[in-house]
Amino acid sequence: MKRQSQMLSARWIVPVTSEPIHGGWLEIDGGQVVDFGPGAAPRSAHDLGDVAVLPGLVNAHTHLEFSDCSEMVGFPGISLPEWIGQVVSTRRATDEASRSEAIECGMRECARTGTCLVGEIATPPCHYPSETNGIDLISFAEVLGLTSERGTERLDVAKAHLGLQACSGVSPHAPYSISRETLDRCLQLANVTNRLLAMHVAESPYERELLQTGAGPFAEALKSMGVWRDDLFPWPTDPFLWLIEKLAQAPRSLLIHANDLNDAEIAKLSEYPQMTVVYCPRTHHFFQYEPHPVATMLLHGVRVALGTDSRASNPDLNLWREAQFLWQHRVDLAPQSVLRMATWSGSEALGRNDVGCIRPGCLAKLGFVRSSASTEEELFRDFAAHDYVPLGGLNS
Repeated sequence: MKRQSQMLSARWIVPVTSEPIHGGWLEIDGGQVVDFGPGAAPRSAHDLGDVAVLPGLVNAHTHLEFSDCSEMVGFPGISLPEWIGQVVSTRRATDEASRSEAIECGMRECARTGTCLVGEIATPPCHYPSETNGIDLISFAEVLGLTSERGTERLDVAKAHLGLQACSGVSPHAPYSISRETLDRCLQLANVTNRLLAMHVAESPYERELLQTGAGPFAEALKSMGVWRDDLFPWPTDPFLWLIEKLAQAPRSLLIHANDLNDAEIAKLSEYPQMTVVYCPRTHHFFQYEPHPVATMLLHGVRVALGTDSRASNPDLNLWREAQFLWQHRVDLAPQSVLRMATWSGSEALGRNDVGCIRPGCLAKLGFVRSSASTEEELFRDFAAHDYVPLGGLNS
């Protein structure tokens, strides 16, 4: 006998890629959404009551290996160069086993709070658990090194990681931690293997100072760590315009943070639809940076997704709380845009079209938020106030 599909109804169905439906239903079969619509369900349905049903959340950027941090490293308002120095000193004792254990802990937290897809920056070699709790991973192998020898060493490890992980990419870490020679080799690897590329870009004003002048706190930090090279900095004129055009050569690239991009750089970024900015709101708040230019990015049509960064700069890995932070603090952003950043934009950034929204053919990785709202405005007020809860039992 053919198994009958499952029919659900709720006060709200929120597809994300189309308008929220007040009083709707959806049909699920074989772990996929078959259909959805407004009004009464076509046949008997399980009524979920006063909730809004949403797609699973997408965390487009995190470092799961820091999930063992019991508290954030440093203090609110710490400079990025000083923070990196503290992170390096606290992580020297970690090994492959401890990184793998922390990764598993972080994945459990992501699953528990409703994330279904994660863009994860890894320090290979590392291992992922066989039981992923329903989370799909895009694992970016991080490449660091200001010398040619160090860059080659980490690039070889990244190549091995790409060979082991079916869903993987490469991550030249940041302009202050990788040579332009090694960046070119990372781009070549991404193109030859048709993989995604992610890079921390314009994270702090001190980064711009380093690239433009070869001086400042970042230069001093690199010298204190014994990795400074006089021939690497400064970069060419307009370094971030140069870097955006360089990263546009990858099949698909993610610019992580982009806290300090200016209007001209954002306009340049908007020319490349294969590129995405990943904004980590609570990490941005922890460092007490100037307001993020996310509104300007959205105005220019730049795709922006949300991430949590890591527990070294964030109290948890709950992606919904990133969205709630924006609903509560960035009233200049359309509430619908924030929801899209937490779901579908991350899916697009990571090259997936089967999660992050509700439509026929998408995986039934769903969640709900309690709401008795009668209007869309009231609905988003409830989103800002109430937890996101994974909707279990629909993925088999």
